[in-house]
Amino acid sequence: MKPLFTQGPSATVRLVLLATVSILLMSLDHREHLVEPVRETVSGVVYPLRFVVDAPFSIAERVSERLATRHQIMEENRQLRDRHLEYQERLQRMHSLERENERLRDLLGSSERLETEVAIAQLMRVELDPHTHLVEIDRGSRQGVFVGQPVLDANGVMGQVDRVGAHSASVRLISDPSHAIPVENNRNGLRTVALGSGDPQRLELANVPGNADLREGDLLTASGLGGAFPRGYPVAEVTSVEVEAGEPFARVTARPAAELDRSRKLLLVSVAENADDQAGDDEAADNESEDAS
Repeated sequence: MKPLFTQGPSATVRLVLLATVSILLMSLDHREHLVEPVRETVSGVVYPLRFVVDAPFSIAERVSERLATRHQIMEENRQLRDRHLEYQERLQRMHSLERENERLRDLLGSSERLETEVAIAQLMRVELDPHTHLVEIDRGSRQGVFVGQPVLDANGVMGQVDRVGAHSASVRLISDPSHAIPVENNRNGLRTVALGSGDPQRLELANVPGNADLREGDLLTASGLGGAFPRGYPVAEVTSVEVEAGEPFARVTARPAAELDRSRKLLLVSVAENADDQAGDDEAADNESEDAS
């Protein structure tokens, strides 16, 4: 016997029933928290999957943060090293000026009239010829480098620019056998010339009388004579003074203050007259033109 009505509840009735049941369940869950155990169980099952999915993104974010921090630290270290090098250059001048102030107060004006500008360069290459002490730096004429420009490291005079290209330059070290630099004893002002010996750890002083007041440990600074190097920068420290009977000149050797075979960061020094002195020169030129007229 077939049922009288074969069609079940309509879709609208089913929707109303399901909505009613859902509302009842939500009300009971809100009041009695009936579904909380089910939710916790499902959350525990799904958590490992969420962890696996989120892991690549979390790792990428951490790596990115660490790389950014590392880059920032490296940049700060580079800036601090450059600043330290500039401060070392200032200390070199201050040490010399302090000794000069004790010895010759009335001549300090000649030292204070000079202002120096420095630029930092990086060592790129060392010449392989053992008979020439040349190094190449990463600055050239485009950056204002010129032939004869003094070059320092953090401790003292290294040499001077020998050849200049557009973006690089060759520096002849003071240890080169063909190099000579006028120096003076920072203790008593005795002037002489320091010659390169071909050994980066040794300079020789030329034509020093046997009775000259030179001692081991004396600091030799650039005398400024000849105009190649500004006065006062450390050049070398006297290591030995040998006087042989019957010889008119002593044999004096000195150790360079700069680390000629180690330094990688160098300072290029430019000397300019003080603005006051320039103004004085301009005024003098104006007076001469007025007199001529």
